[in-house]
Amino acid sequence: MFFMNTTYQHQGIANTTQHPGLWSRFINWSASQEKNRFGWIAGILVGHGCVATILTMLAIQMNGNHFIFWPFAIAAMGACVITNLAAMPTKVTIPVFAVSLLIDLAIIVICIIGVAMK
Repeated sequence: MFFMNTTYQHQGIANTTQHPGLWSRFINWSASQEKNRFGWIAGILVGHGCVATILTMLAIQMNGNHFIFWPFAIAAMGACVITNLAAMPTKVTIPVFAVSLLIDLAIIVICIIGVAMK
C-alpha cells in the first residue's frame, strides 16, 4: 500500500501595498486636470511663450549666441505649441510643458556657467 507523506510548509504573508511612483502620481494628477484644460492651455502658452522662452533667448544672447542652444530652445517651445494646438489631453500637455521647462532651465544654467567661466 502506498501512502503519500504530506509536507508542512509555512506560508509567509506580508502586508504589502504598492505606492505609485512620482512619475505615475504626476501623470494621474495631470489627467485629473482635464476640467481645467483651457486654463492650462492659456497658462502654458503665455507662461512659456512670454516668460520662459524670452528668458532662454536672453541667456543664449548673453552667452555669445552659440547656435547649439537655439534648436533646443525652439523645440521646447514648439513642443508646447504643437501639443496645445493638437488639442491633446492634459495628461500629455502638462508633462510636455514640464519637460520643456526643464530644457529651458538647463539651457539657462549652461549659459550662466558659460558666462561665469569667461
